[in-house]
Amino acid sequence: MGRELDADVRALISANEANWDERTPIHVASGFYGVDGSRDPEQWFADFEWTDLGELTGRDVVHLQCHLGTETVVLARRGARVTGLDISEASVREARRLAREAGVDVTYVKADVHDAVEALGRARFDVVYTGKGAVCYLPDLSVWAKVVADLLRPGGALYVVEFHPLLNALGVVPPSNGRDELLIRNDYLSRGHAVERDATYTYTDGPALTSATVSYEWMHGIGELTTAVVDAGLRIERLRETDRLPWPRRPSMQPAEGGWFRLPQTEPRIPLMYALLARKPVNTQG
Repeated sequence: MGRELDADVRALISANEANWDERTPIHVASGFYGVDGSRDPEQWFADFEWTDLGELTGRDVVHLQCHLGTETVVLARRGARVTGLDISEASVREARRLAREAGVDVTYVKADVHDAVEALGRARFDVVYTGKGAVCYLPDLSVWAKVVADLLRPGGALYVVEFHPLLNALGVVPPSNGRDELLIRNDYLSRGHAVERDATYTYTDGPALTSATVSYEWMHGIGELTTAVVDAGLRIERLRETDRLPWPRRPSMQPAEGGWFRLPQTEPRIPLMYALLARKPVNTQG
């Protein structure tokens, strides 16, 4: 599948790989992910995720773009046979260590998500789980969706839980009357090319990166994602939107159910995340 990406795009993906390698030790040391035990990893899941996923015991699950495996470990604790895949060698190394320390059995594979079918060989899965900061690193959703379809057994489900593109489109203007104001400052829809980001500092606390300080992202609307999934032969069963986030992106955000956060009640109620459940038809070969 990765052969469908041209050399220029591959070069940008390689830059992202180097950036994530350098981010990884900063993320491990940070309290953001709570790998030191300061946060229950179950809190990275919304309550509706377990409703949508259903019983996981005995099911084969692959977590694409898994980073440190924070959620991957929880999926294993829920009884699934879990494989995690990530492009960063440093992330995979730390994920293996953290899984051992958690006492769970997870198989981790280092690979670009576009090469997942080849990297995982003959393995096929009941669930492909992904999201929470993954989709923006995909240059072509049609290529990605074909990879997902190939990884699924007939009857298997794709579950994407991702930051809403509206969240990424919003930016903060200088405070007015002591209140930050969120306005549309960035693209919601893709312009068809990568957006170069200054990644000198990562999204957690911690020091500046010293070498791989540029990363690349691609903007994707929900319509683009759902169309790619349908074109890959999957059938959408559910699409949710929620006003909650698993961490307080703005200082004004307030605690919500499940250890998550939302904007104050005085602010407009807008979607901050979405969840898409799609299934591969049972009569599909592969």
